[in-house]
Amino acid sequence: MTPFRSATATVLASAMLATTLTGCQFGGQEQDTSPIVIAADLELSGAAVGAGTAYRQAMELKIEQLNASGALNGRSIKLVWKDNRSDASESLRNIAEFSNDPQVSAIIMGGCNECAIGAVRTVNEKQIPTIALAAADAVANPVADRRYVFKLAPNPADNAGALTIELSRRSIDTVGLLRTDDPYGREGTEALRRELDKAGIEVLAEATVRGTDTEVDRQVSQLTSTNPEALVIWTPPEQAMLAATAARRTDFDGGLYLDALAAGDLFLGPSARAAERSTLIFTQTMVIDDVIATTPAKAARRQWFQDYTARFGGYHGSSSFAADAVQLIADAELRSGGPAGKVDREGIRNVLETSQLDGLSGPIRMTPDNHSGLMPQALTTLVARNGRWRLAS
Repeated sequence: MTPFRSATATVLASAMLATTLTGCQFGGQEQDTSPIVIAADLELSGAAVGAGTAYRQAMELKIEQLNASGALNGRSIKLVWKDNRSDASESLRNIAEFSNDPQVSAIIMGGCNECAIGAVRTVNEKQIPTIALAAADAVANPVADRRYVFKLAPNPADNAGALTIELSRRSIDTVGLLRTDDPYGREGTEALRRELDKAGIEVLAEATVRGTDTEVDRQVSQLTSTNPEALVIWTPPEQAMLAATAARRTDFDGGLYLDALAAGDLFLGPSARAAERSTLIFTQTMVIDDVIATTPAKAARRQWFQDYTARFGGYHGSSSFAADAVQLIADAELRSGGPAGKVDREGIRNVLETSQLDGLSGPIRMTPDNHSGLMPQALTTLVARNGRWRLAS
């Protein structure tokens, strides 16, 4: 299949909602051909550059596909982006600048929890719809104080529940916990301890890492010295792989269980041996080449996986969240019903709040009471095997 046909196939599947929900132009009404401008505030340098780069690549690929699909009623999407350097202050400046541009329909923010939480007040004051790819609950809750903020990432409580089920299935009674010292890490610890207590699993020790840490040996040694049966690693992918390597250096032979935040590249590279047999909670799209495409949604995810891999030479787990954010905003822009050539941010916000999409990441449902759209059914269990992540058998 040629790249163009491959991309077109992806569009026809993943843009189905847009094409079915978008009405035709009424007779005599001027057709709107103005671009749909999406702004992106991303971590393109600094500690989180890996995920930030994957987000940008995914947005550019998805926009290229949608623009070629004919599903936008004669319109096209334009992406403008800024590097926040993984810094909340820089991110806030970017958000303010995007908000003041009347051509910008909506903003997509990257995975920086502090950035997204810190921007809430500005986003609400400027009344600009924003989808954050950060995972902390505080990004989108409480909803009453985050009317214009939405979230598209795995939720801490859902991850904690799935991890606990897997630990119980393996008859694990004691764990050590390594987690990030940030809102997501604190929320995750609370949710995880709650689930572990119900399952009768004891946390023998807990250690924290900062987002900028490049060595975790001290923390891992502290945890393994208590002789837990398993380590739960609740960190970004780079630190998760450092932790796996450090654990093996201490001759720890227990299980490694990774939260969804640890999902990065499909192929594990130099960390493959240390991470072998590790368990990861994440979306099925990460390993969709292991899945038989029995539904249109699964076929679209498989095509996305193939297109992204063909374009960029590998696959990054978080890429699908960025692509789905583009799709949600495009759908909302087309359905908002604003006057031709004028951005209707309030209309876009209203549509986003009731959006439903069988997305590339999994089922997504937004409601007025829930601005965090990824459903728990999107999560599954993966295992590191022969240098890459695979669907757990």
